[in-house]
Formats: sequence, C-alpha cells, structure tokens
Amino acid sequence: MLELPQPKTKGTVSLEEAIIKRRSVRNFQNKTLAIEQISQILWSAQGITSKRGFRSTPSAGAIYPMEIYLVSTDGLFHYIPQGHKILKLKDGDLRMQLCNAAYGQEFIADAGISIIIACDYEKIKLRYRDRATRYADMEAGHITQNIQLQAVSLGLGSCPVGAFNDGSVSKLLQLPKNLTPIYIIPVGYIK
Repeated sequence: MLELPQPKTKGTVSLEEAIIKRRSVRNFQNKTLAIEQISQILWSAQGITSKRGFRSTPSAGAIYPMEIYLVSTDGLFHYIPQGHKILKLKDGDLRMQLCNAAYGQEFIADAGISIIIACDYEKIKLRYRDRATRYADMEAGHITQNIQLQAVSLGLGSCPVGAFNDGSVSKLLQLPKNLTPIYIIPVGYIK
C-alpha cells in the first residue's frame, strides 16, 4: 500500500477557466505523470473531503458504489479513499492492453495514466432498487467531470471513453464479479 501525497485544496486555475478549457483530448505525449498529479486526480475522483467521510463527488445516499482503478507505466492500482492510498495489484505497463480492450483507441496507450471507474450496482440496488442504475451512472458522470476539470487545472488533458469491451477490461483489471467497468479516462500531457 502506497500513501499518496496530500492533495491540494487551493489551485491557480479558477473553476471557470477549467470549465472553458475542458475538452476531450486524444493526442497525448507518452510521458509519465508525477505522483503529486496522480494523487490530485485520484482525490478529485473519490477523495474524502469531510470528517463524516463524504467524498469529492456526490453519491446517492452516500453509498459510494464506485471503485477507482489506475493503469500507468508502473502497473495497475486500486485507489483506497480512506487514508488516500493506492494498492498495487499488478506490475508492468498495461496501457497497450487497456488500449486493445478499448477497441484499439491508441491514445489510451499514449496517455500517462488511465483512470477506470467500476461500479457495484448491487450495492446501490439494495437501497434504490429500480432507480439504482440511473443514480450510479450519474455518479460516474460526476466523477468523470471532476477528473477532467482537475486535469485541466494541472495543465493536462483527458478524454472519457465508454467504447470498450466490458469483459476484456474486467479481465485485465481482474475485477471482482460484482464490479462493472463504466468509464476509462486517459489523462496525460497534451501533444
């Protein structure tokens, strides 16, 4: 388990600037991100922002059915919001394999990292039944927007990707059967 650097809660880019500059980027430099950048991006996705355990993105009933994974040149990691840590699950650069699971979208292999959002739909269905999928998918959107705005504020680009083979991504990440991948968000330096 690797503790991440503490995230910053003040930046130099205004929210308005981040919103106007946010675009889907598909041309990345094949360049590694600093651990501070990775820490900030993961915190923006699901970081704990209060003593009560609330996170950086809203979740219906504060259930938080999402799990966040990171693919980088160093391997596969699982983000643990409690304590702001990452757990290494696999060694090696899996970016090309993730690209292949996403129907050959090459920019995924070039980006410094990719964030994968996976959902435990059953966890949220216990409380919200028929509306659970809607609420979970909305949460995935909130997470993705936070990642994209955080990337802009760090001088990086990103692109939400929904076109991938669920089974291939699940197998590559060795996701537990209860988790369904929803989004891949490559993040990196813009070419």
